[in-house]
Amino acid sequence: MVKLSKVEVLTTLLENLEAGLPDIEASAVITVDGFMLASALPPEMEEDRVAALSAAMLLLGKKTARELERGELSEVFVGGEHGSVVLLASGENAVLTALVKKDAKLGMVFLDMKTAAAEVSRSL
Repeated sequence: MVKLSKVEVLTTLLENLEAGLPDIEASAVITVDGFMLASALPPEMEEDRVAALSAAMLLLGKKTARELERGELSEVFVGGEHGSVVLLASGENAVLTALVKKDAKLGMVFLDMKTAAAEVSRSL
């Protein structure tokens, strides 16, 4: 039996997340310091840009939660005119990022992403 690399495991996890929930258009696993670990992004999307923005959003979210005494950060949600960006902490060193369609069922998105984030954490 062939053992998969961590990147292959994470990429498969992302592909399964997107296949199981069509509301997710793209996804990635990123280190908290902004390095891409694995992605299921469209070819026209720059991995480095997604990684840097995700890390910055996570850092700002953590600082906001701490400063406003909301406890440890669990998620960041940014809604836009054409869809949303959802980030979930995946252990201490990674974040699961998803680009979500405009009219997505967000309850399902968060539920499936929480399960995937836990799997990411176990995989790292």
